[in-house]
Amino acid sequence: MLSLETRREREVEKLIRTYNGDPLVVPSMREIPLSSNTDCVEFGRRLLAGEIDLIVFMTGVGVAKMMEVLSATFDREKILQQLRKRQIVARGVKPVAALRELQVPVAVTTAEPSTWREVVAQMDKKYGDKLARYDVAVQEYGATNPELIAELVHRCASVTKVPVYQWGLPLDIAPLQEAIREIIDGSIDVVLFMTAVQVIHLFQVASDMGVAEEMRRALESIAIISVGPTTTEEILHYGLKPDFEPSRPRMGFMVNEAAQYARKVLAEKRSSDSFAGAKPEDEAEPVVPKPPAWPVQQVAPSTSTMAGFRDGLAPLDILQQVSSSLTSTDPLHVVLSRIVACVCAMVPCDSCFIYTLEEDKLVLRASRNPHAAEIDQLKVSVGQGVTGWVAEHREPVSIPERASEDPRFSAFRSLPEDTFEAMLCIPVLCAGRVVGVLNLQHKQPYFHTDLERRLLATIGVLVGAEIERARLETENLQLADRLESRKVIDRAKGILQRDLKISEDEAYRMMQKESRQRRKSMREVADAILLSESMRLGSKT
Repeated sequence: MLSLETRREREVEKLIRTYNGDPLVVPSMREIPLSSNTDCVEFGRRLLAGEIDLIVFMTGVGVAKMMEVLSATFDREKILQQLRKRQIVARGVKPVAALRELQVPVAVTTAEPSTWREVVAQMDKKYGDKLARYDVAVQEYGATNPELIAELVHRCASVTKVPVYQWGLPLDIAPLQEAIREIIDGSIDVVLFMTAVQVIHLFQVASDMGVAEEMRRALESIAIISVGPTTTEEILHYGLKPDFEPSRPRMGFMVNEAAQYARKVLAEKRSSDSFAGAKPEDEAEPVVPKPPAWPVQQVAPSTSTMAGFRDGLAPLDILQQVSSSLTSTDPLHVVLSRIVACVCAMVPCDSCFIYTLEEDKLVLRASRNPHAAEIDQLKVSVGQGVTGWVAEHREPVSIPERASEDPRFSAFRSLPEDTFEAMLCIPVLCAGRVVGVLNLQHKQPYFHTDLERRLLATIGVLVGAEIERARLETENLQLADRLESRKVIDRAKGILQRDLKISEDEAYRMMQKESRQRRKSMREVADAILLSESMRLGSKT
């Protein structure tokens, strides 16, 4: 099974082996930063000048790259302030997650397969005729999408392309050349195309080798699987028809369904009848690209073997992101906010909270919008509501529907809009004790899968260790501060004893009285005494 994946080659290789495949994973592209970022910088200038009304973000990587370029020229916070004022359209969950991390609200997002057609359709639905008054910017990914740009130009007042990176061939194309030889030799049974760029680069290298037509004919006897409509259109352009698209445009679904159905596809393609009328190479007719409307079968959304299956790589991705966040040196609030974004990207939910247990209260430390005002303010007693019950009993709770009818449910006045149908609460543990709670809520009924529950429980353990680390670090800092304060107070007492000829107890009571009258801490009073002593000694010299 050949995959041309570049970014996640190890994960896809492991996934293919999981389904008893023999993987050949060959990187087919590399990300090339644009030699000039003038277009992106000009976009930033126009954004700050209020000349952009709506921005379309096509990829999560594009969000990060754009902010990297703009932050090098402009004030980052001013850019974010302007983004938060604009209408934001995001193509799929990855740009949504990246924008949430920046606290930029998204007005429009797309459902799978999240092609440019879904982007345009959702924009039409949301804005309608108002698009004619909008100046629109489109963050591009790797290459211009002419169909998307053409549709937007037709609808909008103006359209600005904002390229932030592009795709090029790998520096070492020898593995790709060898994969092409194996396709021609008949050593490959299945090829997975996960982006349109993979198709383009495969044929580009084959053309440079002078074997493009030979490879194309060889691919006719191989099971070709396309991740979705955009990639399918590119395959059709080269005169080939994908055998099917997965039920969902995700890598895990793609490999799983390839393992299920590729054997049947190959049997049909390689039967004697299929090639009985094949012409010799010198009599082969020229290839005529098929139109994009050529139908491609898609696996049914739910089959007996796929029911309840989620993207096999999503858990790996989420755990990797969580681990990266936990190993960073950022403050606990920032780390927890990133973990909330990761969880929301994995499980479709309307609200996500992380509470930390402090004495006998659960304090809200991270939240998915719109609850930013409640951060560090909302407190839940242990045993109060579903969240408090989970902390008290150290057991997860999953309520698929009618959550408000559960006897453990409790409403909070500070969150009046939170009328949820479904909930999932997971205890956040460290060394066997509860240190917090992770809470997901849904406005519609939602049945959490066993995979989701187990994955969130794992995240709870990882987060628990981070919360405990932060607590110990805070306690150490407080202890060090108390020790330092005691040293300063003792020195101040010694000065008062010497100068006023009083006892240690009298010096302490004098400082204590001064602290109450001036509403200053004992440390501040002691610092003032030491400063006065330092100035007195300085004047003598």
